[in-house]
Amino acid sequence: MNEIPVYLFFGFMDAGKTTMIKDTLLKNGFAEGLKRPLILVCEDGDEEYDEEEFARIGAHIEYFEEKEEFTGERLKELDEEFRPDAVFIEYNGTWESSIIYEMEGPRAWTIIQSLCIVDATTFEMYLKNMGTMMREQLFRPEVVIFNRCTEDTPKAKFRANVKSVNRPAQIVYERADGSIDDSPEELPYDITSPELDITDADYAIWFSDCMENPKAYDGKVVSFRALVYNPKEGKGRLKPGVMVPGRFVMTCCVEDTEFRGMKCKVTPEQETPHKSWIDLKARVKYEFAREYRGKGPVLYPVEIKPAEEPADPLCYFS
Repeated sequence: MNEIPVYLFFGFMDAGKTTMIKDTLLKNGFAEGLKRPLILVCEDGDEEYDEEEFARIGAHIEYFEEKEEFTGERLKELDEEFRPDAVFIEYNGTWESSIIYEMEGPRAWTIIQSLCIVDATTFEMYLKNMGTMMREQLFRPEVVIFNRCTEDTPKAKFRANVKSVNRPAQIVYERADGSIDDSPEELPYDITSPELDITDADYAIWFSDCMENPKAYDGKVVSFRALVYNPKEGKGRLKPGVMVPGRFVMTCCVEDTEFRGMKCKVTPEQETPHKSWIDLKARVKYEFAREYRGKGPVLYPVEIKPAEEPADPLCYFS
């Protein structure tokens, strides 16, 4: 049985999914090696497909008005009828991604690439007002493309939001004219400084960047207010000489709050009780840690001071 490649496009309505599929097949030469591409459209945005133009490359376009219509049986019927050699799915931005991944569709269909198209001009608004739906779109794709970017696009903040739910994702920034913006991401602190004072407002972005680019922080001294994870009894207890300072980070809503902390090696004198608040000053070392299943950032305290719980104990990606 020959494998039929499936290309899956996530994103909210009018983010640019239709345009990307059209450009891929009609302008970028992708269709030259195809005879019977099948396009499945699961939502009706402002941008439309010219069916006559797609018919000239042998493509068939099938529309799905309701989620209940998008079933494995229906996809099998389309496979039998059109015998596609490639499938492009413009997924509905309000549907759960698990539907397509858990569906028992045609046996030969294999998802070989998934992308999420995001309008950079509306991303923060959607994240604030429809955070759960946005996270659903970002959770699985291998590539996340932010289009319509400008000089003011907060790329570091966007990256941190994506990486909080999809660490392996590759992130691309595209300008309004379609060119790629590969300029460095501007962090809210000076990463070239040997000492970094991480505020509560910057903790989520710092943690995300440090976990993703630990070599950039090797040898630096960081200071931040932390909640200590250090249980010594029961499930999840830590061995002597180790604690995990960190913060609870809210990605989009209270239900999506997670503790984000790093391994910290301490002397007996530096041991700190579980759930204590501290002001931590520590040196970052990039080294092997069993907890990371490889190399990662490990903290070595320079100074630990007792601290008060902040008025707002949560940290945010905003």
